Amino acid sequence: MEPSRISSLFSNLSFGKKLMISILSFVLVIGTMSFAIYETTKASVTITADDEEIAIRTHANTVAEVMEELGYEVGEYDELEPAMDEKITGNMSISWKVAKEINMVINGDEQQVWTTAENVEDLVSELQLTVKEHDKISPSLTTEIQPEMNVTYESAFMVRVKSDGEEHEVWTTSTTVADFLERESITLGELDRVEPALDEKLNGEEDIKVVRVEKVTDVVEESVAYATVTKKDSSLQKGKEKVVESGQKGLVEKHYEVVLEDGKEVSRELIKTETTKESKDRIVAVGTRVPTPTVSRGSSPSTSQTSTSSGRTMTVTATAYTANCTGCSGITATGINLKNNRNMKVIAVDPNVIPLGSKVYVEGYGTAIAGDTGGAIRGRKIDVHVPTKSDAYRWGNRTVKITILD
Repeated sequence: MEPSRISSLFSNLSFGKKLMISILSFVLVIGTMSFAIYETTKASVTITADDEEIAIRTHANTVAEVMEELGYEVGEYDELEPAMDEKITGNMSISWKVAKEINMVINGDEQQVWTTAENVEDLVSELQLTVKEHDKISPSLTTEIQPEMNVTYESAFMVRVKSDGEEHEVWTTSTTVADFLERESITLGELDRVEPALDEKLNGEEDIKVVRVEKVTDVVEESVAYATVTKKDSSLQKGKEKVVESGQKGLVEKHYEVVLEDGKEVSRELIKTETTKESKDRIVAVGTRVPTPTVSRGSSPSTSQTSTSSGRTMTVTATAYTANCTGCSGITATGINLKNNRNMKVIAVDPNVIPLGSKVYVEGYGTAIAGDTGGAIRGRKIDVHVPTKSDAYRWGNRTVKITILD
């Protein structure tokens, strides 16, 4: 090849190279300027999440685009400020609080709650709960919220308690009567009872009554009356009597099971009777020997005593008594129980005048049995038995005719 043509070829190559470098330089300048312009038009955004700050520059148009650009997924219950559709402006701050799911129990009602509260106090405020002085919340208000933690709130109410002779008012959050007694350190004995029952639920103001119940044994000593037994004695003149053996009262112990409620007796049941001393009968000999009658010469019947076909008749002074008179046992000298026979016709006599066991017709009283004696009954005097004291007062003291029938 000719030298001139070679020189021309190198000259063309040098020009092309310069042209290419010039173009590349231009493109580079334009790119640099475009990049600079692109970068300078980005907005500065600071994102605060979980106490961490992230500063970025972005061309995103909205908060949602910024979060998407960073790969963040905002949950339904998260707290984002400003909102997702807010436009991005220069030097913008975004606050993002991630919600945590916790287990919340409010007065026994359990529920799952999503919250962005930082501590229990903020959670209470968020749920619009008012924690009063006696209310209970666990854990404490200053406890930091953690995912899946348990928070319990119990509102307090007033309970009036009557126990052991005292009555007072107590604020409580107990759910049942049994729980309340346990919290207040009130123990029940085996027989004690509580109103309402232990398993009853407490829902508001209540009256709780603790009744202390105890069973005790009460031993009562009682005397047992002796009986009077009469025996016929032919060695004694009819109408005469003689105490052969004095009676003696017996003793029994009665064991009662007594139920006391708050110290007051409410029931008593006899569970056992023990004889500690046997009673002894009173034995009285009653004469049956008929005396030989003697007649004085020149004697004549008295106007106050005459013989009739049916027996002797005489005039006597008559008073009245009852089985419940002072000092009376209710058992006659011949063993008749007047307490069990209140309407029985019985008269007390002087056996020297009217034989014991005789049937006697008493004017204004009727036919009676001469079945009793008395310290004040001497001579022609009798004491008629009547059912009541008022009957005795009505009888008074009177003079009557009587006839000894047999």
